[in-house]
Amino acid sequence: MLYAEDFRRIARRQLGYRWTGNKWGTFALITFVYTLIEAGISFLSRFYIGTVVGLVVSGPFSLGFAIVALNTVRGGSPQVSHFFDGFKNFGTAFVLNLLNSLFIFLWSLLLIIPGIIKIFEYSMSFYILRDHPEMSAGDIRRASIAMMYGNKWRLLCLEFSFIGWYLLGILTFGILLFWVIPYYQTAIAVFYESIKPNNYRY
Repeated sequence: MLYAEDFRRIARRQLGYRWTGNKWGTFALITFVYTLIEAGISFLSRFYIGTVVGLVVSGPFSLGFAIVALNTVRGGSPQVSHFFDGFKNFGTAFVLNLLNSLFIFLWSLLLIIPGIIKIFEYSMSFYILRDHPEMSAGDIRRASIAMMYGNKWRLLCLEFSFIGWYLLGILTFGILLFWVIPYYQTAIAVFYESIKPNNYRY
């Protein structure tokens, strides 16, 4: 069984150990591009349109990160154009993000803990969508819940193992985060690969 340290080690190996290498550097560039887009959306929020735009693009961009991360883990090279491939399945990505957000919000109304549990249960959604674009948003959510059964604690440990990196990124005025986020995204993709049954029937 793999643990947080193993997921991070595999992620570093797939990205390349040099932070200025092609894979890590390109993924950092993708993160920078996304940050610029997020900044633009935040600016639009002053005119109330940013909230709508953010809701519309969040799903496709989440799928884009999943596509880039899984391509990297599977031996490919991240490309900026792949990040926007999430818009090729815009409808399902949008509905999936909307449903996930809605159910997380509703469960959070009960207590914060149920909402957190739902976040972990839905965490594999966009990776599943990347591998099975033919599935409906509802089926993807149910598949993610099934996949995360018995694995939520392991993902929580992996998430906590990045706290130091994110704090370090903040201390560098956010500059280091352009490399930490690809590291994190790739590690989560490794986690997905490790819990995905080879003969899983969605």
